[in-house]
Amino acid sequence: MATVSLKSIIKKFDETQVLYDINLDIVDKEFIVFVGPSGCGKTTLLRIIAGLEEATNGEIEIDGVNVSSAHPIERGISMVFQSYALYPHLNVFENIAFPLRVAKLPKLEIEKLVMRAAETLQLTDRLKFKPGQLSGGQRQRVAIGRSIVRNPKVFLFDEPLSNLDAALRGEMRVELAKLRKSLDATMIYVTHDQVEAMTMADRIVVLSEGKVEQFGTPMELYHRPKTKFVAGFIGHPKMNFLKVPSLSANSKGISVELPEIGEQLLPVETSAKEISGDLEIGIRPEDLKLSKTAKGLPMKVEVMERLGSSTLVYGSVSLNHKFCALLKGDALVGEGETIKLVASPSSFHVFDSNGDAMRRREVPEVIN
Repeated sequence: MATVSLKSIIKKFDETQVLYDINLDIVDKEFIVFVGPSGCGKTTLLRIIAGLEEATNGEIEIDGVNVSSAHPIERGISMVFQSYALYPHLNVFENIAFPLRVAKLPKLEIEKLVMRAAETLQLTDRLKFKPGQLSGGQRQRVAIGRSIVRNPKVFLFDEPLSNLDAALRGEMRVELAKLRKSLDATMIYVTHDQVEAMTMADRIVVLSEGKVEQFGTPMELYHRPKTKFVAGFIGHPKMNFLKVPSLSANSKGISVELPEIGEQLLPVETSAKEISGDLEIGIRPEDLKLSKTAKGLPMKVEVMERLGSSTLVYGSVSLNHKFCALLKGDALVGEGETIKLVASPSSFHVFDSNGDAMRRREVPEVIN
């Protein structure tokens, strides 16, 4: 078993507070991703779990044991850093074997563990190479191998792919997914890249300004974001937002005024009989389609990206709100044109003045 529980974790650096009352329960063999913009506290939280930083307040439990005061080596964890931190004068075999030699394991046991890790990571033919002779992806695998041989309860990854180019990051995501299945271990992974989070995680922790905005499966966060921040952070391309006047509310939802479309009933849950003032609506680029009639949300096309199977269209709508639509690859659209866009009312997200999402009555099925 390798469960991790964070209870009321608070962290301050002098007078600056960077983490606020973090409470998380991570179950055995989960792949958890901490995601959020730079400065949100995700790496600090990971370092607290590792024992490299001390929490100002709160407790950390691993397998039900309070390790808040334990030395990092006593916690049964292993951490892979953003920088590979390899010894340039040692070959791959010795880099992987280093923690085992420190632990003074027998020579034959070291060789057995290193060879097993090298086979898992497809490094068997690189064992005599020095780090300077390896590609970025191979060096990252060596760093992971050094963690594997320790047989930890929990693997911690601090943005391990950020130094790689886009193509190699994609390949390494697949490699990490395969590795996760072969190790069958609990993993906590930090990234600022929501694509990495969506493609690899069992559950995602979205952090903003030191607070947990939402903790759930990738598709829960995509279909049912609890806040405007989560809605805008999860999904690629990013969600569009537009302020619109609210007209009324009833048991079926809220009526709003959409530019050049008019009154539109959005099926969200609300206890209010009437809502006054403006609301903010969100619509994902992939939910927008070209209108087949003259009616639709007008968008002036400024930039287009033809991607083959799809076309990304960037422009502006009412009062110069920036907007993006993901259309079919052969969409008959040109730069400088004004196009009309439509979407199903059930695909709209509605946010109140505090940025909290109103629960939608009709959403696509969430598959966990």
